Amino acid sequence: MENLLAELLPSWRRAMGGANKSKATIDLYVGGVNAFLRWCDRNAVAPELTKDAVNAFIAELLEAGAESATAVARQKALRQYSKWLATEGEIKEDLLFTLQRPQQTTKVVNALDDDQLARLVRACHGSTLVDRRDEGVVRLMAETGVRAGELLAIAVDDLDLDRGRATVRKGKGGKQRYLPFGTQTVAALDRYVRARRRAVPNSAALWIGVRGAPLSYHGLNAAIKARAKAAGINNFHPHLLRHTYATRWLRAGGSEQGLMSVAGWSTRAMLDRYTSSSAADRAAAEARTLGLGDLP
Repeated sequence: MENLLAELLPSWRRAMGGANKSKATIDLYVGGVNAFLRWCDRNAVAPELTKDAVNAFIAELLEAGAESATAVARQKALRQYSKWLATEGEIKEDLLFTLQRPQQTTKVVNALDDDQLARLVRACHGSTLVDRRDEGVVRLMAETGVRAGELLAIAVDDLDLDRGRATVRKGKGGKQRYLPFGTQTVAALDRYVRARRRAVPNSAALWIGVRGAPLSYHGLNAAIKARAKAAGINNFHPHLLRHTYATRWLRAGGSEQGLMSVAGWSTRAMLDRYTSSSAADRAAAEARTLGLGDLP
């Protein structure tokens, strides 16, 4: 089974690609299986997709302080792999079919306030290619709520500065949507694109690392965290800009339906998750505008 689980991962990856799964989903699933295999090796556990083994793996994750969302994602990866192996006839049966998913708790994530966001933008100011890149990244993420993976996949040809929008696509050949942005972001991106064209004229990728190669998630994460540290912002991660975007949209009076469309959410469950920390503040502000205390 050990060789089977490891050796068939490339086949599963190809199968998921053929099923039009996004690269991010494929990497997440394969990463979950690899994490399980490493856990089996460390604990001298037979690498078999059984309920007992998977439950022990998930329990150790949670005991070590992993977020419940991480445990859910890891278990889902193993369940999907087990299902595929059984469907392909590589194992006799899917032993994880009735496995109960870990209980997932909702973690409230606070958004950046306007002062913090302004400080983050100012921390990117400068004349170097990296300075201009990081300001473009921060402004685009803060104004559009684009996911990190979507941002990194944007090509030069996906950027339309005259119309103030960028095209992002979900998955190979999947649906696309437009990210609209305003004049300040247009100006920042224009400065970056001009500097980038001089430095790396032949690359199709929009975002470039210090050596001219396409920017990786690791590079993006390190760069923006360094800017946040310089701005005096603690516990920062790039995804926080997506929470900030959603909060600012609603606070400015934007509609929930419009937010869901631009953010690429198909259900309001994600809307509630991203804006839960600011719901009370928005409700209080709305209540004050209603003037219910204005009595004769």
